[in-house]
Amino acid sequence: MEISGHVRSRGDDHTLTMRTGDAARSLAVPVGSSGRGSAVNGGELLMAALATCYCNDLYREAERLGIAIDGCEVAATASFNGIGLAAERIRYAARVESSAPPEQVEHLLSETDRLAEIHNTLRAGCPVERVPWRDPAP
Repeated sequence: MEISGHVRSRGDDHTLTMRTGDAARSLAVPVGSSGRGSAVNGGELLMAALATCYCNDLYREAERLGIAIDGCEVAATASFNGIGLAAERIRYAARVESSAPPEQVEHLLSETDRLAEIHNTLRAGCPVERVPWRDPAP
């Protein structure tokens, strides 16, 4: 399954489109205060990706493990200490609302941490490669 993101920025037009397979969705992101680019930065979107991945995976794993959850909250943070420097520290925390016993909730949190794809991608240090431009799929 291919997952992609596409940003188009020109004047006051700033669009962000994500795609998984054939399913495309847009996310409203305002233009930056300078009138160019995005009002959010890549680090913020990366932390949102980590939090979103873990949130979605909590529901997936809760269903697989048969643990009822009523809701969850996930917060992710990173320290970026200069232009061109990779994050030095990424941390996240999660809270699950559930009537399940605390040890089952902890098992759910641990199992989700083990299986969360975005987390595992960062942990593995996946290569990033610039390739020639091609128009995105419609």
